[in-house]
Amino acid sequence: MKDLTVSLEDRPGELARLGEALGGAGINIEGLATMTAGGRAIVHLLVDDAAATRAALEVAGVGVEAEAEALIAEFPADQVDRPGSMGEMARAVADAGVNIQVVYLATKNRGVMVTSDNAKAKAALGM
Repeated sequence: MKDLTVSLEDRPGELARLGEALGGAGINIEGLATMTAGGRAIVHLLVDDAAATRAALEVAGVGVEAEAEALIAEFPADQVDRPGSMGEMARAVADAGVNIQVVYLATKNRGVMVTSDNAKAKAALGM
């Protein structure tokens, strides 16, 4: 799975344009995080096929600014909606000397991380 970073204008319809382009190309968005600042919307997309996603976005006039290998954690039932679980995961990664650059939730009770060292983060999380 890949995390793609996309920058859009912060105006009505931009996220719809992105979603319609991917839906029209048959690409499922597995996870999504977006925030706005300074007139731009920064969007992180978790996708299975980065090349097909890039191609569909290119046709829609949307550029991909970055691509990263994503760590995917499937949360066991006892971890879902439990206070403190995110802090525990973040502490384990931090104690391994790894910086978490992006973190968000995805479909199917999954957490997504992009880190400075995925191998160390995986080891710290017992993945």
